[in-house]
Amino acid sequence: MNGPFAWFKWQAVFRDYNIFFEGFLTTLEVAVLGLALALILGVIFGVLSTSKLKVFKIISRIYVEIIQNTPLVIQIFFLFNGLPYIRVILPVFLIGVLGVGFYHGAYIAEVVRTGIISTPKGQFEAAKSQGFSYTQTMRYIIIPQTIKIIIPPLTNQLVNLIKNTSVLAMIAGGDLMYTTDSWSSSNMYYGPAYVVSGMLYFIMCYPLARFARKLELKEKKEKTTVSETSMEGLSVATEGGL
Repeated sequence: MNGPFAWFKWQAVFRDYNIFFEGFLTTLEVAVLGLALALILGVIFGVLSTSKLKVFKIISRIYVEIIQNTPLVIQIFFLFNGLPYIRVILPVFLIGVLGVGFYHGAYIAEVVRTGIISTPKGQFEAAKSQGFSYTQTMRYIIIPQTIKIIIPPLTNQLVNLIKNTSVLAMIAGGDLMYTTDSWSSSNMYYGPAYVVSGMLYFIMCYPLARFARKLELKEKKEKTTVSETSMEGLSVATEGGL
């Protein structure tokens, strides 16, 4: 049978598994380095967005709004095709890291900002009363508490980051999507190639998605427990007053 999923096509995929594995590793490398960059940018701009200095807030908003409201593909094309006009030529791998890093850094900045805002104001006041500076307050008190709040959405951002590395296929980035396109185009065996590629993306993303859901459910359960405990305490206090 010479269909899109004929057995001999699967055999060809398994025979050239090393090609897909190389793309898989490249995708992982871009994802890990891109995540590191996104976390650094996210924390910096997330903190700046909550600063008392208006200029820092403006800088943070400009970065977030520009990145979030333009497609990642255009940003990648700008790095790949635009920078050479000013004689800056970057390796494709580095373009991938910078592209997904800056893109998801904007979303992580919003996650960090939301986490900081959700921290009770009493924490800031207590730190100020103890003589902590704004930087010390963020470093030693606010950020450690924020991390617990933002881990679930950060995990979701990692899942999206891994999937978004596929845009590198448009600039011959050597990632999993590019190797899949190149291999399948050379022999017209599209069906098995894309199934295998999809399975590899699934292997990378599904455990992280499950982890994020577990963290969200755990946080929700803890909030419910705290709320019920507070209500019970209020009820006891009310009965005691009566």
